Amino acid sequence: MALGKRKKRKKQGEMFFTSADLPKPKGHPFYKKVNKILKEANFDEQVEELAKPYYHEILGRPSLPPGVYLRLLFIGFFEGIESEREICWRCEDSFSLREFLGYSLTEDTPNHSTLSKTRQRLPIEFHHLGFSIILSLLAEHDLVKGNVIGIDASTMEANASMKSLVRRETKEDYNTYLENLAKEAGIETPTKEDLARFDKKRKDKKMSNDDWEHPHDPDSKITKMKDGTTKMAHKPEIAEDLETGAVLDVELHPADEGDTTTGKKTLDEGIENLCVLCETGKLDSPKGIETVADKGYHSGDYLLYLDEIRVKPCIAEPDRGRRRWTKNGVKTPEKAKEQRVVYKNRNRIRSEKGKKHHKKRAEIVERCFQHILDSGGMRRTTLRGNENILKRLLIHVAAFNLSLILRKVLGAGKPRYFAACFCQFFHFIFRYIFLFSSIFISKLPQENIFSTQK
Repeated sequence: MALGKRKKRKKQGEMFFTSADLPKPKGHPFYKKVNKILKEANFDEQVEELAKPYYHEILGRPSLPPGVYLRLLFIGFFEGIESEREICWRCEDSFSLREFLGYSLTEDTPNHSTLSKTRQRLPIEFHHLGFSIILSLLAEHDLVKGNVIGIDASTMEANASMKSLVRRETKEDYNTYLENLAKEAGIETPTKEDLARFDKKRKDKKMSNDDWEHPHDPDSKITKMKDGTTKMAHKPEIAEDLETGAVLDVELHPADEGDTTTGKKTLDEGIENLCVLCETGKLDSPKGIETVADKGYHSGDYLLYLDEIRVKPCIAEPDRGRRRWTKNGVKTPEKAKEQRVVYKNRNRIRSEKGKKHHKKRAEIVERCFQHILDSGGMRRTTLRGNENILKRLLIHVAAFNLSLILRKVLGAGKPRYFAACFCQFFHFIFRYIFLFSSIFISKLPQENIFSTQK
């Protein structure tokens, strides 16, 4: 038989084929369960009703369905994908994701431009309402309590480089700014070596957010990241139910704002979402609310604010040394009130209940950031502008809340964990089958086991 060689000529495709000849995707059992949960909650009908005011009733071609748009962003969390472009590529290649979105093999899945245009068209209020729909779904599954709220913040690397920073006043870049300083110091025509030497020796060399900004992303700020590096970043902050792990609210703040400033808004929005659930009858009104946070949130003003809204604080106190509440032997009424709330908080964090709260906060809130930012693909954002990033972050966190329901039903909150649990289950079965069979064989008479044929 002669050796067959692959011919390089282009083969003519078939002129006709039926849809029955196409491969039919079976779908992933994890995504089938997600669609079943969303269908039982009438998710698509609710979001389409919310998106009606932002589209024309008759004119124009039909847009991307809002339910499909939100599912695309859900995929970003479930698959750990960073960019929206990569989400669309992944959906185009995957049979199971096509079925999850409701597209057959003969239909084109949404591309990146369609996804980004839909995000630009739908305002931030729509995304907040989409987040609220998933939160109410959690309340129906008894996954929201609202008695103990943990607050914490992290950092997200912005889609901006510090090399591109410009001065706020003159809009000149760093090299031009350095050349002007060198000329003022007496170097008329500085070279690159002269500038490097001059920049190394000059004093008060700092990059302040008051003087510098990024020309394409002014919302990003210079800050110190969790790993110790200094980059352009944003500050996400969450309010989480410590009893169930459900995120009650997520906000995106400038990275240079302090925790005591941003914590007020995040806590207010989280309590407001709880009030909405109580008004709709999906949640019993909590008897009292406690908030747990780290020492970055400890200040007299913040504790007084929590006392005004009747929230019991359990905030770690930094070691500032002995506090002095009097000035020249006189204690003002404001200082007396501040002393009262500080001592109450101190007694609360030293109690056994307070220690349990802080241990739970360190476990649950940090794990939430690990799922959302690190394994969820949002530690470095590919979008620019606070509003654009917050739109995706809201739906990203809504997908995290949805994963809590899936963890309760399936035992896994993501497809990769579902596959791992499936393999672990069969490993457990085979292991015990082998163990019981070995025990059974060991109890049999040996002459029956090793008998030879006569």
